[in-house]
Amino acid sequence: MGESRLLGRFEGPNTIGNSRGFWIGFAVALVGAFVYPLLVGGYQAGNTALFLLYAILGLSLSVVWGYTGVLSFGQVVFFGFAGYTFGIVSLNLGSTLGITVAIPVAVAVATVVAFVLGYFMFYGRVTGVFVAIITLVTTVVMQTFMAQTAGSEWAIGDVKLGGFNGMPGIPNVALGVEGVSISFRGMTFYWLVLVLLVVTYLGARALVNGRFGYAMVGVREDEDRIEMLGYDVRRVKLTVFTLGGAISGLSGVLYASWGNYIDPSVFTLTFATLPVIWVTVGGRESLLGAVLATVALEWFRQQLSITGSEFALVVVGLLLLFIVLVVPDGIVPYVHEKGLGAYRKYTGTDDDRPAGTPQEEIAE
Repeated sequence: MGESRLLGRFEGPNTIGNSRGFWIGFAVALVGAFVYPLLVGGYQAGNTALFLLYAILGLSLSVVWGYTGVLSFGQVVFFGFAGYTFGIVSLNLGSTLGITVAIPVAVAVATVVAFVLGYFMFYGRVTGVFVAIITLVTTVVMQTFMAQTAGSEWAIGDVKLGGFNGMPGIPNVALGVEGVSISFRGMTFYWLVLVLLVVTYLGARALVNGRFGYAMVGVREDEDRIEMLGYDVRRVKLTVFTLGGAISGLSGVLYASWGNYIDPSVFTLTFATLPVIWVTVGGRESLLGAVLATVALEWFRQQLSITGSEFALVVVGLLLLFIVLVVPDGIVPYVHEKGLGAYRKYTGTDDDRPAGTPQEEIAE
């Protein structure tokens, strides 16, 4: 019963994987992910950390678009704001304590930016495709602006924004104060990102399967009907959009620390479209799909780049076109539905009930 109550917080009709079998597989995969750096070494683990922190960015769009129906091309705006803020604050303060302080400050800045943009959009009654257009324009504006900050006058404290040259020398993520601290690099950075990804994923599962999650899905399915039931649609959208900004901001901090560098390329249209591709391919209404598709696609893109191929984005674009035309719900929901159907047909049971469901109930 204790196990059932614990897992019940993360289970419901809005997520894939509500069975004991799923959680066993999840635990095995998690153990494998933690052991991975010990097998491949610190360099490869640090490289893989990039895919995991991108998965956090993908989760932010999955929550905003997949569960609330708000298509946003602006997740990279919050990502970039947080990355630049982390660099500016940490370099200006120049200490372990300064780096520690820079992390929540950067996430808070991304959250505030998301709140302000969301407030003017949703309380201005902007809906549908116009939200996508506004967030896309915001991304273009930020890329254009940051590209023009190369002069010495574009400095905050002792830190120059750098224009196209970007901001080098950003320190590794660290927690603590001088003399009592821990710095994350290589393997430890990988483990940090993995923990944050798992926490974000489980937190998102708990959110979308809770009462507020049902309101989110209601807004996605029928705004007018959910408003007639007494929900403030604008508030729901703004809350989720702001939360998505915070999650994107966390990913942006990790990105700036991962490369010890950030530049205006984080605001480009190419980068802005990637989260949309990840979420579409994995499954717009699947948190697990967003994570798996992000890691797989980014690994695939990197492999093509390593071999000298210039067609990485072309291949990914063709894959997106195939998914939209053939598997519009995404790969993970499709595979889950087909696999579950085959299992039910073979065993005569339903293995996607919440963990702890009595066998007599399953048999019914």
